[in-house]
Amino acid sequence: MALQLMFYEDKAQSLIAQYTITEEQLRYTKSPKDSIELAKQDDSRHAVLAIDGDKLVTFFVIHEKEGVKPYSSNEQALLIRSFSTDYHEQGKGYAKTTLQLLPDFVRQHFPHINELVLGVNMPNVAAQALYAKCGFVDEGKQVIGFGEELKVMNYFMKKDVAN
Repeated sequence: MALQLMFYEDKAQSLIAQYTITEEQLRYTKSPKDSIELAKQDDSRHAVLAIDGDKLVTFFVIHEKEGVKPYSSNEQALLIRSFSTDYHEQGKGYAKTTLQLLPDFVRQHFPHINELVLGVNMPNVAAQALYAKCGFVDEGKQVIGFGEELKVMNYFMKKDVAN
């Protein structure tokens, strides 16, 4: 698996068109297409693609500034939202690998950030377990999103030892 994270550009539109997201997944997340439209209207949202070879396997949005506020009071936090894996690529470790690559990607593009935060639906225990396995912690905070209760999970970025 040679997974790479990259910001969405219009030339990747065909990858978005081929991405499969099910009704079940849409209970918990927005589609990449809808998320990209929102990102185009809001420069604090950044659509990110996880690409394996020529396939888009995982998609999410990094939201800075105002987007983080309901989840964290930390000015140096980023919100991860609309995280999904292509239905046909689920169970292959892509989501986990994406989350493992994310801290370095964030350090590269947002060097001032020291925390990643996300909201995960209470019934979505599989996602909660995945996030926990990748270093996100549940500090007991909850918010309402999509009209449902979300568990807030945080990932605290360790400073690069070389700095």
